[in-house]
Amino acid sequence: MQRKISKVKIKEEGLARAKASLQMRRTVFSDQRSNCTSPKNDDVLAGAVYHNPRLFYQSYSEMEKIFKVYVYPEGDIPIVHDGPCKDIYSIEGRFIHEMEHGEGKFRTTDPNAAHVYFLPFSITWMVKYLYTPFSYDVTPLKNFVSDYVTVVSMRYPFWNRTHGADHFMLACHDWGPDASTGHHFLYNTSIRVLCNANTSEGFNPRKDVSLPEIHLYGGEISPKLLSLPPENTPRRHLAFFAGGMHGPIRPILLRHWKNIDSDIQVYEYLPKDLDYYSFMINSKFCLCPSGHEVASPRIVESIYAECVPVILSKGYVLPFSDVLRWEAFSVQVNVSDIPRLKEVLSAIPVENYRKLKQGVRAVRKHFTLNQPAKRYDVFHMILHSIWLRRLNIELR
Repeated sequence: MQRKISKVKIKEEGLARAKASLQMRRTVFSDQRSNCTSPKNDDVLAGAVYHNPRLFYQSYSEMEKIFKVYVYPEGDIPIVHDGPCKDIYSIEGRFIHEMEHGEGKFRTTDPNAAHVYFLPFSITWMVKYLYTPFSYDVTPLKNFVSDYVTVVSMRYPFWNRTHGADHFMLACHDWGPDASTGHHFLYNTSIRVLCNANTSEGFNPRKDVSLPEIHLYGGEISPKLLSLPPENTPRRHLAFFAGGMHGPIRPILLRHWKNIDSDIQVYEYLPKDLDYYSFMINSKFCLCPSGHEVASPRIVESIYAECVPVILSKGYVLPFSDVLRWEAFSVQVNVSDIPRLKEVLSAIPVENYRKLKQGVRAVRKHFTLNQPAKRYDVFHMILHSIWLRRLNIELR
């Protein structure tokens, strides 16, 4: 018992030291920005895409030194310890698999040494195996989540110690937020890592984490997005969008721009003889309107295509915005300005567009899924977002 208490004390003291160090450095970097230089041989900090590149580097380094995650072993495949690794919700399964089977050093088998505790269930697989199609009844998902939390809270002391504040779930399915309401403390206290990061639906950016939605057709990135044309290749279209007319924003976009202007290529569904990614690669801006939910895989696809994302959404907390300055590599347009879309985009000076495109290129590494995971990739950016919430610190 004494040994367990000692481990907990050592762990908390380590977190306190890391937080104090970052708070001190934040003050120094704010007061002496002109005298601070980026760490050598670390080009991840290049450019203006970070709120505070030096502080991000220090925080990331501290995370690599001490951060430990305990994955609860309770539950059975497929709903627990598994998830989709291809198609629209691929990030859910890929994170679970990397966390449980990857070569990284963050997982610990000693729960007393962990800083956070992962609830490794898949909301997408719950929908597949527990949900009755077309019933729109998510009660089975809520019940599963509630039962899972009850089990781990009865078998281990960790949940009850903090009411789940140092626990996290991860879900890319639209119903992730709904499923989390199955347990009061999971919804209100725990760290929820969600693609559907909508502040109007209870997403709390102080404790929750926005998860990028990455659509991997067949489990892989399209070869066209892996081998782009030379940087100076002209892009024929000002802007592009193709997608179904669902949710409140897309009908506005299609009503104003479908078949209206050759510079703004807007389709409800792209004809079969046209190629989606070719349009992205040949467009300066890619329109990313929310659908039924706020997140859109088009944002990451745009980044892969080096097509500046145009965010058309309400209440969406963008992924990794603790660290990244989205205004340095995307354009956010109010829904009310959709009728003026061509005017807004055309008014962006050439030099500003060039910088936005450079920013897109600089952040691509942060939205890339690697097997095995690599430093600063999307897996590590997710962990870093969780790390910041465990520390309860902001890097701006």
